[in-house]
Amino acid sequence: MKGAARTALPVAVWGLTRILLLLWVLKVLFVAGPDVTSDVAGIYQGWYGVLKTGTYPLDDVTWQYPPAAALAILSPGLLPFLGYVHAFFVLVCVCDAVVLGLLLYAGRRPGKSLRGAWVWVAGVPLLGPTAYARYDLMVTAVAVAALLAAARRPRLAGALVAFGALLKVWPALLLAGMRSRRSWLAAAVTGGALLLLFAAAMPGALAFLTFQRDRGTEVESLGALVFHVARHHGWDGQVLLNYGSVEFLGPYVPLVSGIALGLSVLGFGWLLVWRLRARDFGASTPADTALTAVLLFTTTSRVISPQYMIWLVGLAAVCLAFRSSRMALPACLVLLATGVTYLEFPIWFADVVGSTPFGIALLVLRNGLLVAATLLACRRLWTSTVPAPRRRHGRAEPARPLPDRELLDS
Repeated sequence: MKGAARTALPVAVWGLTRILLLLWVLKVLFVAGPDVTSDVAGIYQGWYGVLKTGTYPLDDVTWQYPPAAALAILSPGLLPFLGYVHAFFVLVCVCDAVVLGLLLYAGRRPGKSLRGAWVWVAGVPLLGPTAYARYDLMVTAVAVAALLAAARRPRLAGALVAFGALLKVWPALLLAGMRSRRSWLAAAVTGGALLLLFAAAMPGALAFLTFQRDRGTEVESLGALVFHVARHHGWDGQVLLNYGSVEFLGPYVPLVSGIALGLSVLGFGWLLVWRLRARDFGASTPADTALTAVLLFTTTSRVISPQYMIWLVGLAAVCLAFRSSRMALPACLVLLATGVTYLEFPIWFADVVGSTPFGIALLVLRNGLLVAATLLACRRLWTSTVPAPRRRHGRAEPARPLPDRELLDS
């Protein structure tokens, strides 16, 4: 009974906030800010019509997703009696509930905590209606399930990672913190098999790989701050809707985009060095590594769409489900950045696009929080897993914990 009482409050708060969120996206309840649900009614539903014919949107450069994304776009067809838009929102809410259930179940096990469930309960509504108006929450649900399965069911975790990567690429980063060879092998086999299946079933499965070569720098990214300031000093570039997002195009944009790519490469290089030197893996290390890796990817990317914050909220929630995790402060910074993201999109997005001082200030705050969370997560992951250098003058090196038995057997 005690355990049930502990979970009753987060379930109640989740229910209340999600009812409000559903009323919001269904336009029954009006809250300040422009409508952000048009992507579902327009873009997603349009793709749905194309995908039903047995092909990917070959002539639409805004289709920038791996082949399994078709399943997310087609999923509202499971509830035809609701209509596409309403069915989509209902299915996203179901995935939201699945994530909460996983975190509540995990939080009642030894060494776990309900903090993760509370992060999820609070984090999703902080993003406003965007959380339910994109399919990213569905992808995050797969990633959360993979991380929570990593310790006891490494093969299942690997298969889920592969499926998530074929939904939206970034879940592949979850493998960075998984030591079990069974996870990596399951991911490779599952990913290869699914990729062949999608390629054989529908033409255009890999078209997304060539649809982003001419992208600019998205106005909400870290690199975009250069152009927001430059516009006040005579920069003559443009702000245009490009590849489905509002981007800067013009002089020096390729240079800034290249620098962003270089920073991403450096970030992944750091991850590789960390992986080679890390020795003290604990129960929370896969989740801590996943949050760190996705923070690196998100912060250095030339595109930081608002829905990316759902990824970070989900990973932060898994981290805090482990009592041993050292990611509490980065997780708090992620929650703050999520709240600020709702302010810059959609509330004051016109100020962001117009590069007003207020819009620039919002971006500096949001991106500054992401940079701080990234650097702090990197430092805490390193210090918690990489042994300190051997001491000199005959002093003994600190003892290291023995590896988990499951890892020895892998």
